[in-house]
Amino acid sequence: MNDCLAMIVIASLAACGDNPRTDADFQAEVVASMHTSIAADLAELVTAAHRLQAAAPSHAWRATGDADAISQMRDAWRRTRIAYEHVEGATAPIFANLDIAMDARYDDFLSALGPSGDPALFDGEGVTGMHAIERILYAPVIRAAVVAFESPLPGYQPAAFPASDDDAIAFKTQLVQRLIDDATALHDQWQPAAIDIGAAYQGLVGLMNEQREKVNLAATGEEESRYADLTLFDLRNNLEGTEASYALFRDWVTGKPDGADADARIQARFATLHALYGMTSGDALPPVPATWSADAPTPADLATAFGMLWTTVRQAVDPAADGSIVFEMNRVATLLGLDQFVEGP
Repeated sequence: MNDCLAMIVIASLAACGDNPRTDADFQAEVVASMHTSIAADLAELVTAAHRLQAAAPSHAWRATGDADAISQMRDAWRRTRIAYEHVEGATAPIFANLDIAMDARYDDFLSALGPSGDPALFDGEGVTGMHAIERILYAPVIRAAVVAFESPLPGYQPAAFPASDDDAIAFKTQLVQRLIDDATALHDQWQPAAIDIGAAYQGLVGLMNEQREKVNLAATGEEESRYADLTLFDLRNNLEGTEASYALFRDWVTGKPDGADADARIQARFATLHALYGMTSGDALPPVPATWSADAPTPADLATAFGMLWTTVRQAVDPAADGSIVFEMNRVATLLGLDQFVEGP
């Protein structure tokens, strides 16, 4: 480096030191990075939904004769879940209506629809989204605990494959098309001007808080991806997505007083959950003990693989526990001048 160039570099560094990045600078950087990162997952969501549609037969489904098509649809559906679980923490608070249309559970829809429910399983109205599609794709293998939970619900309709050509065409061109339309709308509306940093950050914290709820609900057949029995799969993808989005805030966080310590505790808890979720092979949670009670678990039940996972998740995300992910992310929210996540009633 010649002397003139060296002097320019030194002067530039000195200028940067005299003008450190402001909160507004950091916010702008986070918005730009979050837009780019999440847009990639949203594009994958749209692509996977199209692939699901392309694999769907236009005739009544046959469990044996259409096994390859059913496998391809299930694989594409799993890809939609990976993409959406990565982004829902940041996008759901901002685009709540699209989140409901794409990711609400069967019981949530039925509570809104009333006693008549949704007798037309394959159209694009009433019960919609990824779980409506999942319920059809996995109809023959739905666990007894899930049926036991859902069957008493007002408006309940048993899950089923399309039994006629008309049903199959409706599934392909209406129910799956509705998911494509909603995913495309979310992708197109995910623009920097629409990104509310405070709401997105709260959503990330809330998604971590929901980790314990998802484990609790698995014991009663009420969990999210209940038909495919993929609760652990969802938890892993939620964790990966939250960790990636939180990473966009880290430069801002660690520049604040006490921010580095809070960030270190968050990273340690992320690592704890990664290790925990890696201890179980496959995509389902460990078997729930027959005598399990989330309100008063016995020492024997807590000693099982499910009990140990349940305990560790609760400790890692407990909003009231100093050092938990949720507690420390709320501490960080205050440091950044953002509203804290508050657990609902």
